[in-house]
Amino acid sequence: MRNYPLEGLLRTPVELVTGCWAMSLAIACLVFPSLFFLSPPWQYAASGVLVLLALRRMLQAYTLFRYQDQLFRQSLWSMELTPRILRPGRLFLGKGFRWTQKHTQRLKEAESQKNRQSVQKNKKSIFRRLIQSNRKVDQVSHSGKPEIHNVGFKDSLVYMNLADRVGHTLVLGTTRVGKTRLAELLIQQDIHRNEVVIVFDPKGDKALLHRVVVEAAAANRLDDLQVFHLGYPDLSVRYNPIGRYSRITEVATRIANQLPSEGDSAAFREFAWRFVNVIARALAQLKITPTYRLIRRYVNDIEPLFVDYARVFLDRNASKGWSKEIRQLENAKSFANVPSTIKNREKKTIAHFQFLQNLEISDPVMEGLLSALKYDRTYFDKIVSSVGPLMEKLTTGAVADLLSPTPNQDDDPRKNFDWLDLIRSTGILYIGLDSLTDTAVASAIGNSMFADLLSVAGAIYRHGLSNPEDGTEEKPTAINLHADEFNELIGDEFVPLLNKAGGAGFQVTAYTQTWSDVEARIGNRAKSNQVAGNFNTLLMMRVRELATAEMLTNQLPQVSVSSLTGSSGVSDSTNADSDVDFNSKNDDKLSKSQVPLVSPSELFSLPKGHAFALLEGGHLWKIHLPLAKVTNHQFPTDSRQLLEMISKMDQVCSPTGSIQRRTQTD
Repeated sequence: MRNYPLEGLLRTPVELVTGCWAMSLAIACLVFPSLFFLSPPWQYAASGVLVLLALRRMLQAYTLFRYQDQLFRQSLWSMELTPRILRPGRLFLGKGFRWTQKHTQRLKEAESQKNRQSVQKNKKSIFRRLIQSNRKVDQVSHSGKPEIHNVGFKDSLVYMNLADRVGHTLVLGTTRVGKTRLAELLIQQDIHRNEVVIVFDPKGDKALLHRVVVEAAAANRLDDLQVFHLGYPDLSVRYNPIGRYSRITEVATRIANQLPSEGDSAAFREFAWRFVNVIARALAQLKITPTYRLIRRYVNDIEPLFVDYARVFLDRNASKGWSKEIRQLENAKSFANVPSTIKNREKKTIAHFQFLQNLEISDPVMEGLLSALKYDRTYFDKIVSSVGPLMEKLTTGAVADLLSPTPNQDDDPRKNFDWLDLIRSTGILYIGLDSLTDTAVASAIGNSMFADLLSVAGAIYRHGLSNPEDGTEEKPTAINLHADEFNELIGDEFVPLLNKAGGAGFQVTAYTQTWSDVEARIGNRAKSNQVAGNFNTLLMMRVRELATAEMLTNQLPQVSVSSLTGSSGVSDSTNADSDVDFNSKNDDKLSKSQVPLVSPSELFSLPKGHAFALLEGGHLWKIHLPLAKVTNHQFPTDSRQLLEMISKMDQVCSPTGSIQRRTQTD
């Protein structure tokens, strides 16, 4: 069959007839050799040759039966990742095959109604029923077209080179087709390779959280696991998105980047950046770690910060007795030479301002605070109105304590996590943003985290993972960042994280439903194309949008597909003296046409748990993703109970379900 232009895998297996006849003749040669004039030595030789012929033809028939039997069947596939499957330097994706022109040809043949009827007719054969009776068929709901994968006939394990992950991976698929289950498979392997694992889960999928905890325990890394969850703030670790920075201007940038930048808002965004930067610089000079709560406080009322910094400044730069002079100014009945914009402020503020006016100031922080005090009240209110809503999102309710932790707060048992410390300790972090409850807050916090991560990537670029406290140089490690529903997280900070952070060890795997979601989130097609161009590996599951499907199909070549067309005709003979009354003709015409290697319609019809993947520089693979089996455990499935167990960290379940004692670490 391999040497013919058409394989003909959906025809009636006529080889079975030949095989049966050959086997019958072999038996006849043994039982009745005299009928064939065979002497004893030759009768055995003839029988042997006929048996080999019969076996060969029956094997060919069996191959056709097997192919036709599985073509329109689909089943679930679950497995446990064992050392035999996991390979060094490779990332396991599932089972499948390299998709070529041959598989496009087979798929076109399987879509023919004539061939489908032929397969249904062959199901009635006895041989077919014998095959099915010995085969266990999984009862699953039919979703999609299983023939898209089954044209491969024989599967092998599919791996991705770990060296390619630095180029980042994009996973696209509509709702409920297996994106999160694929994330579980990849996260499971990252955890067992003892690498840094960061999981962004906007929805807070409890099955994904449960999987992360189970695999951390199975890899004996439960002490490395931390959980930041907005849905359970009382059990979450705390995090200050603006507490660590390389340059103090990063604080204002992380806040201002989340403000509107269209139209008139762009100007106020710049002024808001300057105002927040003044506050952040003053806090840094006072050796106070900036938090969202402090920024909000001083955005609404900058006078206490001005007074605190003025006292520190005057202690360093003014002559003794300055405090007495300020008290005298404060007790005065009126203030001279004071701008009208600050006359309504507190007397303490006005007194410090008036005293500082008589000094020669060369401190940029002090100059910035004085300038901020001079803002017109109407102008100041506009700045506050642009920053205020964002600060409200980040400092309201239980979120305030979560994102603005107070240093050395002994009465709070929750730990604080820091990106650089997490990476140095090769930790595991699950981030549940609970976006279904509050999308605005989840998006703001996600963007803040990405901005902080980008700063950490820059620090790793410059200094590596060296620890300034003891001067040790940490070994570089892969930082696996999994962003589920990343269209809800993406912002201006995500683009440089993709195209610049690879050298710092960041390996981003992003999961989303359609590319239009990303474009709508960014609000700019050019920027969304820039993001797409930074993903070197693409896995596409079933999608429902043409533009998303074309992200894959437009990268694939056209291939030649053959089709067989039959024709017949009859014509009368024109020779009256001839014995031939008519002429008939039957032709089989082989024609070729150019079609896409994979069309969008195939991507619309993929079964659940199936994907096409562009790997290793553009090689197309068809993959069936497994449902990874959960290791034996006794962890609770309820998220709150699970987080309560993790927060204690003194008693945890081992992978086998027994209870072990662990030492609590800070």
